Amino acid sequence: MPKRPAAARYERIAFVASSVPQAQQARRRLVRRYGDARPEIADVIVALGGDGLMLTTLQRFMNSGKPIYGMHRGTVGFLMNEFSEKGLVERLTAAHVTVIHPLLMRARDAAGRVHRYHAINEVSLFRQSYQAARLRVLVDGKERLPQLVADGILLATPAGSTAYNLSVQGPIIPIDAPLLALTPISPFRPRRWRGALLPDRAQVAIEALETDKRPVAAVADHNEVRSVRAVEISMDHSIAMQLLFDPGHSLDERILSEQFGY
Repeated sequence: MPKRPAAARYERIAFVASSVPQAQQARRRLVRRYGDARPEIADVIVALGGDGLMLTTLQRFMNSGKPIYGMHRGTVGFLMNEFSEKGLVERLTAAHVTVIHPLLMRARDAAGRVHRYHAINEVSLFRQSYQAARLRVLVDGKERLPQLVADGILLATPAGSTAYNLSVQGPIIPIDAPLLALTPISPFRPRRWRGALLPDRAQVAIEALETDKRPVAAVADHNEVRSVRAVEISMDHSIAMQLLFDPGHSLDERILSEQFGY
């Protein structure tokens, strides 16, 4: 459950911002008002932008242990708080913590190289050509789908379940549920398979079939590997990232609201 952190943790604030003018302008005003600590010594990171900037910030500071508080100065702001120049220290003091864990993707390409990336939202496999991908799906070493013919497939975290996963008709997962969403992208065969909810300790392996004819790419958030042969995905519980939200606007509340369509 979210908990309220101690105020003393947030005396030194580091600001990061996206490249859009409104985010850069907001950063300049906030720095004049609150100062700007170096990220390595800051108590908290304040990210100014949209969800893309938040994902980049989470990736950048993934292993720092520093809490991150976002303010919306971009396009999509599901992971952000409302923007205001006033009362930032007080807002940080009152903020609630949501802890999230990333996915770890290990993708082996056609040359046998293994690529490792973390993903906050989801790991996706996509067809690279006009032909549908053919994929074999295993969970904890057991074959669950001998062949999925589709545009692709994705595995989403609870935090990412309202992003691309939702747009391809995947289920919304409460933020504190120990689950992952395995969701097909435009499936052709089997026609009636709409995905599965898996324990967040599950080890998912996806193999690309007929790769010379039907090449497949794998993407962990924004990191792409082309012409993959096999991908292994699991949640990395060794990494715990802290997101800060204003009271009444926590991530679990937003995800719950999404389930009721508002």
